[in-house]
Amino acid sequence: MARGVSVGAIIGGFDAAQSHRRLRGFRASRAHVNTLIAGAGETITARARWLARNNGYASGAVEAFASNVIGDGIKPSSSIADAAQKEALQKLWLLWTDEADAEGLTDFYGLQRRAARELFLAGEVFLRLRPRRPEDRLSVPLQLQMLPSEMLPMDLNRELPGGGTIRAGIEFDGIGRRVAYHLLRCHPGDMTDPGLVGETVGVPASEIVHVLDPVEAGQLRGVSRFAPAIVKLFTLDLYDDAELERKKTAAMFAMFITSPAPETPLEPAEEDLEVEPGQVVRLDPGEDVSTPATPDSGSTYEPFQYRTLLQIAAALGIPYPYLTGDAARGNFSNTRVALLDFRRRVSAIQHSVIVHQLCRPVWQRWLDLAVLAGAIDLPGYDRDRRSYQAVSWLPTRWDWVDPMKDASAEILQIEAGLKSRSQAISERGFDAEQVDREIAAERKREAALGLDFRRPGSPAQGPKGEVDGEAGTKDDRDDDPDADETDDYDAKPKGNR
Repeated sequence: MARGVSVGAIIGGFDAAQSHRRLRGFRASRAHVNTLIAGAGETITARARWLARNNGYASGAVEAFASNVIGDGIKPSSSIADAAQKEALQKLWLLWTDEADAEGLTDFYGLQRRAARELFLAGEVFLRLRPRRPEDRLSVPLQLQMLPSEMLPMDLNRELPGGGTIRAGIEFDGIGRRVAYHLLRCHPGDMTDPGLVGETVGVPASEIVHVLDPVEAGQLRGVSRFAPAIVKLFTLDLYDDAELERKKTAAMFAMFITSPAPETPLEPAEEDLEVEPGQVVRLDPGEDVSTPATPDSGSTYEPFQYRTLLQIAAALGIPYPYLTGDAARGNFSNTRVALLDFRRRVSAIQHSVIVHQLCRPVWQRWLDLAVLAGAIDLPGYDRDRRSYQAVSWLPTRWDWVDPMKDASAEILQIEAGLKSRSQAISERGFDAEQVDREIAAERKREAALGLDFRRPGSPAQGPKGEVDGEAGTKDDRDDDPDADETDDYDAKPKGNR
């Protein structure tokens, strides 16, 4: 058998593995994903950031992803059985969220949103857990510092004494556990930072939260979600600019006046003349103007752009209406199907990436430091740490596509025992126990003020209650001693007797 020729190529059987004419230019790399990311990851991220700054579709895709994955924030609901301890813990967490950002620019849920943007743009993001001193006067001595992907060098690879290695900036021990992250002291592209460019510092892995969504086994670093869409986005941007410029030039209706050429040549003009709409231009004697007749885009421009944007939306995993803001195409059913599919994808990212990689380690470290600092008293925490740290993370609720039908369907599920009220409330991003406490407090306040918003004729019912009151009910007639039951019987249709 000839060298370099695989058995599969000789035997055949799979058209996709052949090297005939149609696939002659299809050269798929056999390199591992880590090798590919190390060689191209920084360029892909730089191009993705450029598109997000300069391309409206790219910017909209980033915002759509972040707003749907995070929304108002993915919030914790402690599973502590003791109601008083749970309430104290939730209040302390709410107080700390405003202090969470080491830069002081946002709260913890704002950091979640920024992390989601970085996850979409660069494929990964880092948060450093920063313990603080008592004199910093924080409710819990912990803050989070967000670091972009560029702060961990892709090309830092070497072997270490004792069997350890550094791969793509991440240090591993002899059995493959992450030991440290070798971060740059300053951003390699920030010219305003006077720090030493290229100098790295090893930070223990226990102090770093690395958020990424790996797509292949063994993947160490993230890759931008723009990777399969960058070429089409950039090319479409150039095409749109060229089409816009062509339309602009065609709209410049100008008049040119030419005089006969003189016997003595004139000095040429020093500057080119800018054409403006409705302009009348007098040319020098002997000069003439000719423009090429550019074909109009006609009826092909919009279908071509629509199909291209559909491919871009599929590559980014963003529904077409979210990417473009065009909600006119498609009917209600198609839009609903696309929206539900997108929500499933978002839900998977929320729980498998944001909650598992970001929220969970932050909550555990925060609770450890809260107990150590005396910010909250949890008896036996060191012996029953896992029970105290048990928590449910509640994403922002989804807005209903058809509120009436969806609410009715959910009520039927609860009444049939297919879903609990707690589950239904949690799916809306709220804590069931807190909602029940609020309902009980409202009922008590309504009773004290003589209000009943559940009764027909109450202020909440409005005109409907007045109509019911005018018509009267059977119970009202039963209470009237002068009411004649035979009148009610005779008034019924014959078929109902």
